[in-house]
Amino acid sequence: MKSLDVKVWGVRKRDTKTPSYGVRWSVAGNVFSDTFRTKALADHYRAKLMRAMRDGEEFDTVTGLPASLDKVKVSLSWYDFARRYLSMKWPHAAPNTRDGINESLTSVTMQLLDERAGRPSDQEIRRALRNWAFVLPQPEDRELPDDVQGVLHWVSKASRPLTDLTEPATARALLDSLKLKLDGTAAAAETVRRKRRTLVNAANYAVDLGELSENPITAVRWQKPKVSNQVDPRVVANPEQARNLLTAVSYVGGYRRARGRRLVGLFAAMYFGGLRPAEAVGLVETDLVLPDSGWGSALLHRTRPSAGRQWTDSGETHDDRGLKNRPREDVRRVPIPPQLVTELREHLDTFGTAEDGRLFYSEKGSVVPSSTYYRVWQEARLLALPPALAASPMASRPYDLRHSALSTWLNAGVDPTEVAERAGNSVQVLLTRYAKCLDGRQEVANRRIEDLLREYE
Repeated sequence: MKSLDVKVWGVRKRDTKTPSYGVRWSVAGNVFSDTFRTKALADHYRAKLMRAMRDGEEFDTVTGLPASLDKVKVSLSWYDFARRYLSMKWPHAAPNTRDGINESLTSVTMQLLDERAGRPSDQEIRRALRNWAFVLPQPEDRELPDDVQGVLHWVSKASRPLTDLTEPATARALLDSLKLKLDGTAAAAETVRRKRRTLVNAANYAVDLGELSENPITAVRWQKPKVSNQVDPRVVANPEQARNLLTAVSYVGGYRRARGRRLVGLFAAMYFGGLRPAEAVGLVETDLVLPDSGWGSALLHRTRPSAGRQWTDSGETHDDRGLKNRPREDVRRVPIPPQLVTELREHLDTFGTAEDGRLFYSEKGSVVPSSTYYRVWQEARLLALPPALAASPMASRPYDLRHSALSTWLNAGVDPTEVAERAGNSVQVLLTRYAKCLDGRQEVANRRIEDLLREYE
């Protein structure tokens, strides 16, 4: 039935955990309502209802809507929406962020597929999504292998509607699936949080597009996995162990091949200078001050993180970026101790630089792959550490040299503000991450308290 007996109430805020705004109206005594994430969206919808009333439109007593609004909207599929979201995020995202978005969208898409005839294997679907669907340019803009084209055609037909995310059971099952790896074992907490973060961001974008009225993911009562941001003190090498490790690097690959000797300075920069691996890989001779004696300095402004050809705009394996979490043009001056000055001078005397001035490069002159220096480091650990320590987490990754450096500086009594400046961190992040690595601080505090109490005995 149709009726002109329509009444529209004002927008009302709903005091829930996530604030929302409701629009209520009645048609022939039947009350209807709709909920929106923001007041602006609610006001806009109410205005449409009021306009229909003023224009004399009849409202349906079953749906509560006038003909101008009672159009069944064809729901966008999750797969089509995910590709639209990727196109929005890709141009402004760093290569490794693109990789993370790709992985997250692939995981969600795998869970939002209906059972249809002719389903490819999970491995085929995952490979098509990872290597083709969620990489720019989009599949329709490039030539696809026939088998990939067939898989993606099936996915486009089997993908569930985006609006299925509004079903609490579907949203919860989807979040639970993110906690598992492909083999059914528990995924790392940081991986789960990263995938959920992408899903929440994507759902917010769906709200912005008007495809969803509010974010259904944030409304689910779901326990996020706890992530430890603190450095494990077991990975921190003391100065003697660090020196033994650097010496062992020089023996990897033998003297003539110099596979390890080419990288001693790289690892020394991480330990003595506290540089991140991508910062050390990007070091250029012109950015260094290396005096004959005493302290030198490095002016950091360029990093070469390893990402993969399909994620970088240049098509190269390594991206060419500014400093982490800083504007592209920002710089950081790092004082470097005499030990590192000596190492870098010896490296330059022996190996020179690449054509673009980089200190560390492969035998062919390219950027040193992370896989290369990781393998050298693992061999050096076996040479430098006793079996028990080699089997432990101590300095298990090259990045742990940076952890060792910052822990050493803090335990030496260097002001945290100075350590944070050299490391390129905030003081809060620095003290939070290295809280467990500060040895001897409790004993110092105990002595001070004891001395104070003795004054009043």
